Amino acid sequence: MASHHEDHHYHPKDTISAAMKTTMLTSGVGLFASAVQNTLTRKNVGPWGIFVRSGGTVGVFAAMGGTYEFVKNASANLREKDDHYNVALGGFFSGAILGLRARTFPALLGYGAALAAAMGAFEYTGGTLWGKKAQSDLDEFDRRTQIRKAYRTPAEQTFAELGEGRGIYGPGYAERRAERLKETYGIEVPTSAAPAS
Repeated sequence: MASHHEDHHYHPKDTISAAMKTTMLTSGVGLFASAVQNTLTRKNVGPWGIFVRSGGTVGVFAAMGGTYEFVKNASANLREKDDHYNVALGGFFSGAILGLRARTFPALLGYGAALAAAMGAFEYTGGTLWGKKAQSDLDEFDRRTQIRKAYRTPAEQTFAELGEGRGIYGPGYAERRAERLKETYGIEVPTSAAPAS
């Protein structure tokens, strides 16, 4: 007898490759943020001010992104589960790097805990700003096939399920209504509209 519940196995992730890609991406974002900081300074420090004056921003962004991705994937590989706890753990270590700039232990723990709570909650609630996916276990091909096969319901089936009235009227409704009114109340109701005079 075939089981309807398929066993989903965890597929390990390449932690180093993902961490390097994320480090490069977030260092690019940090470089942009550093350039913005450089343009907003009062003194003209020149184009090298991006690295000399506000270069720490690039380093912090790169370290935060790389640490987050490394810890998230390493945690997932060790636990063999891909859930919101990995994201929260990655967020804690990433936030701790941001807290290192303050050079106090409470800041390190506070930034780490704040980022862990925010990112863990975001991932727990679906990981997107547009709501949680309806069925994450359904294959995309199967989902699209289901959408294609969802044909319109025939009118007869709609009338049988909902009944007539409230804007849903089948053919011959006026005759059936007139008959019901005559049986129930003894009132003769014309089925066609009265001629306008």
